[in-house]
Amino acid sequence: LPSPKPFLLGIKPYEQGKSKAGGAEKPVIKLSSNENPLGPSPKAIAAYREYADLHRYPDGSAAGIREAIAEVFGLDASRIVCGAGSDELINLLIHAYAGEGDEVLYSQYGFLMYKIYSVAHGATPVTAPETSDLLADVDALLAAVTPRTKLVFLANPNNPTGTLLPDSEVRRLRAGLPENVLLVLDAAYAEYVETADYDAGAKLVEETQNTVMLRTFSKIYGLPALRLGWGYAPAHVVDALQRIRSPFNVSSAAMVAGIAAVKDVEYTAHAVQHNNAERAKLAAALSAFGLKVVPSEANFLLIRFPTEAGKNAQDANATLLADGIIARDVGAYGLPEYLRITVGTEDENKAVIASLRKLF
Repeated sequence: LPSPKPFLLGIKPYEQGKSKAGGAEKPVIKLSSNENPLGPSPKAIAAYREYADLHRYPDGSAAGIREAIAEVFGLDASRIVCGAGSDELINLLIHAYAGEGDEVLYSQYGFLMYKIYSVAHGATPVTAPETSDLLADVDALLAAVTPRTKLVFLANPNNPTGTLLPDSEVRRLRAGLPENVLLVLDAAYAEYVETADYDAGAKLVEETQNTVMLRTFSKIYGLPALRLGWGYAPAHVVDALQRIRSPFNVSSAAMVAGIAAVKDVEYTAHAVQHNNAERAKLAAALSAFGLKVVPSEANFLLIRFPTEAGKNAQDANATLLADGIIARDVGAYGLPEYLRITVGTEDENKAVIASLRKLF
């Protein structure tokens, strides 16, 4: 049989959050994939439903959505590149800048796709240990840099921990990296951040020639089904990505809905307010059970459970599943004592609390 490249067979496929609990017809509360429980803006839904030119190819330049993003965020549209989710842009960046003999660096509990795409392109994934508070460690990252390092990925806030590096630390990381190393700031959860000393990365992109910011429409904008993400980068990086991306990598329907979503700033603000208020209530309730809740600046919480039988993460997960609540097992990240739970609606969060009360 034809054989794939040998290193591809060493990749463990990414496992998405579960969508079912028990029987296929059983209604569930899905809190495993960090989705916006309020859904997208009604204006985005209306724009999607009205779009009907399915016989035409999309605008390969993605001009409309890039201009809308630039208008809302005050950016240069020519330095924006769009992808089928920010996942595609992660893949393209590694494709463009790393290969066999190169290294891609990220923090210990960083997003699993950094490793998968690195291996897929023949590069070596390298992790730097995080602090005891599950926070990316700038000194550890810098110590892990070698002459073979080509990219450093920093998810900020991080998934699956929800932890955040302040802007001052991000800038210290950039300043300590060699000029030829590309720093990629993966800011998928940027809209949820309340910390004052935070920048998603746009300022650093504009001040340097070796920094990229990634964003997504899958979280706050509630459009994960349409696969839409974007990056902000120096002109030379945009040029490289434009040369290797698929010519029609973003669908017209995604762009139409995305334009409406990003322009509906009132709805976005409403979704942020809901998440952050509910996140605080859910964290307080779980902490009252004696559980360790990692401080989060995202739309989810990472909870550490006791190791004793009957109250550990696996038992808690089984209890939640029995009640039709799907959380995320993060053992694949090396965190077997934890579960990640998306912040849901008020009723969904109350259901989580009621379910875990059985154990605590």
